[in-house]
Order: sequence, then structure tokens, then C-alpha cells
Amino acid sequence: MKEIAIEQMEQRGITVEDIALIVFDLQKSYHPGLEMGTCFEAIDAVLEKREVQHAILTGLALDVLAEQDLLPEPISTIIKTDESLYGIDEILAIAITNIYGTIGVTSFGYLDKMKIGLIGRLNSSLVYVNTFADDIVAAIASAAAAKIAHNQKESSKYRH
Repeated sequence: MKEIAIEQMEQRGITVEDIALIVFDLQKSYHPGLEMGTCFEAIDAVLEKREVQHAILTGLALDVLAEQDLLPEPISTIIKTDESLYGIDEILAIAITNIYGTIGVTSFGYLDKMKIGLIGRLNSSLVYVNTFADDIVAAIASAAAAKIAHNQKESSKYRH
């Protein structure tokens, strides 16, 4: 299932590499010496979670169905226009951010507001509906950053 989720993300222009750049950006000032490999490992751990895979598949399917006008109204237009009071995309994403604790929610809020990297490109697309996709990317990056933060905290706890 993880491979299917990754494949469907890639079909929408979402790569693990682009997510890793966001994770690195989130954590670099907190973890001197952070390497991209650590970011990739954290993302891989996030993507291993079945609930994350389900969230990815659900969100991307809704984006595609909205793009193809296969959802009933008014939900089709709400998703296509990413209506500001439609918060279901964020609710789905928050399910991902919580897998490594509430620090992920804080990072998600920051990324949702700042639209860093791929998140901004997805959000501003005039070709594709990415109402769920941009939040899914922010959520995966936030959860991976939280995993790194937890691992760093845990390993430094025993050094003193």
C-alpha cells in the first residue's frame, strides 16, 4: 500500500525529494549537522503508517474526482475552489501530523500558512485541483520533522 500511495503522489507531481527539502528546512536550525538522509528516513517512517497511506489515497482521490467533475454539487465546487471555510482537507492532514505528537500540528500550521516549496507550488496550481494534496504534503513533512525532533531529543537526553 505504501508503494501505491507514493506512486499516486508522484502522478500528482509530489516527490519524496521535495518533501525532504521541506523537512530539512523545518529542522536545520534546530539540528546542526542534519543530513538529508535523516529527512528521507523520517519520511519513510511516516509513509509506513497505514493511517497515513489511507489519508494520502483518500485526499488525492478527492482532488482527482473534483478535477474530473465526478463529485456532486456543492462539494465539487467547494473542493475545486479550496473554499476557505472547508476545513476537511486540514482535518485529514492533522490525522497525519499527530502520529509523532502535537509538535507536528504546530509545524503543519506553519507550513499551511507559509506554503514553503512544493506546498506553495501545489497550492497555486491553475491546472490541477490540489485542495488535499498541499495539506497532505505539509502533514507528511510536519510528521517527519516531529519524528526527527523526538529522535534528537531522545538521543541528547542520554548524552548529559
